[in-house]
Amino acid sequence: MPRMKETATIVAEILIVASALYAAESSPAKGPEGPFPGKIRLELPKTIDAVPGIETNVYFDNVMLSVGRNALFFDVTCAKGVQQVERWTFTPDEKEVGEYPFTLEVRDGEKAIVARAVSTIRVLPKDAGKGAEVSILVIGDSLTAASVYPKHLYDLCAGEGNPRLKMIGSCWKRGAAKGPYRHEGYGGWTAKAFATRIVKGSTPRVGEKRATSPFLYEGADGKMTLDFARYCQEFNDGKGPDFVTIFLGCNDTFSATDETIEDRIDDMLKHYDMLVRMIHSVRKDTRIGCLLLPPPAATQDAFGANYGCGQTRRQYRRNQHRVVERMTAHYGGRENEHIYLVPVNVNIDCERNYPQRTVPANARSDRKIARHSNGVHPAASGYLQIGDSLYCWLKGRLAASAE
Repeated sequence: MPRMKETATIVAEILIVASALYAAESSPAKGPEGPFPGKIRLELPKTIDAVPGIETNVYFDNVMLSVGRNALFFDVTCAKGVQQVERWTFTPDEKEVGEYPFTLEVRDGEKAIVARAVSTIRVLPKDAGKGAEVSILVIGDSLTAASVYPKHLYDLCAGEGNPRLKMIGSCWKRGAAKGPYRHEGYGGWTAKAFATRIVKGSTPRVGEKRATSPFLYEGADGKMTLDFARYCQEFNDGKGPDFVTIFLGCNDTFSATDETIEDRIDDMLKHYDMLVRMIHSVRKDTRIGCLLLPPPAATQDAFGANYGCGQTRRQYRRNQHRVVERMTAHYGGRENEHIYLVPVNVNIDCERNYPQRTVPANARSDRKIARHSNGVHPAASGYLQIGDSLYCWLKGRLAASAE
């Protein structure tokens, strides 16, 4: 009898375990309790700053690496905002200042949760930083050289309840009159270029495209070195700026493949770190915003228009997403060092806010269709969304300073 009881007990335990395993396998909606990127590599910023009157978005395609959202289902849990087909969107009012947990779950056709990510929507006082005198240096490549988002940032800060913004830099939009929208933005440049680029015999000209990095100066020994103190002496009355933003990554990794992307990002981060150390060598409390690289235009048409068969949207999108992942791992969670991530990548509409042109569908068709015509440079509307994100981040830092 004891042996029969033992056997029955063992069988019962096996059935319990088997039932639990079956329940776990047949309940696809459950999934892991915490956030996990899954195979689609879902990536959300830890915090998304928002300001009353400014639209804040999370575009689903922008935060995951997937062939497309059509085969997936999204479920946003947040006390604020509206979930739409392609995004979650929220334009807060002044009564909604506060923090709101945000969860994004992605499910497959069988309702199984394939990825989950969490964030916090932080709505800031509309008058954060009111009247403060704030200096900012904006560094970047052609996305910055276009001067649209720097100007938008300045214009937003010119409104009531905002800081008085001083933009420092040696250049502005080419061909435009000298104005307050200064920056260091150069088409085709990389982190390595800003840290090391020297062109012998070149004479940098303020307001035009440089050959040598604006941060390199000749020392007493005749060698060119990074000298941010001299840069600040020349462009900011010898003072380190309150804020510096760095918007790089496109040129650093554009032509990478899956086999070379990690080495490319390693090199990018090596020189990016040189710039961070250079800035903090003058003023340790300068707040550095690392702008996360936005996704490209939504279709291959844009890459065909710009690069023929030289690059695909799919490959560049993979490269861009990996840059975001690596930058998040490298610079995330370093606020105590005055280093911050600025999630401009989540807020831009890659379908509608990149340039398009209307062309015949083909040589034999009378029908005209819209095709994207630029792979990595947004239309003005896209740049404005980048400026919105940067403005919200700036207000967030000013609000924190007032606490």
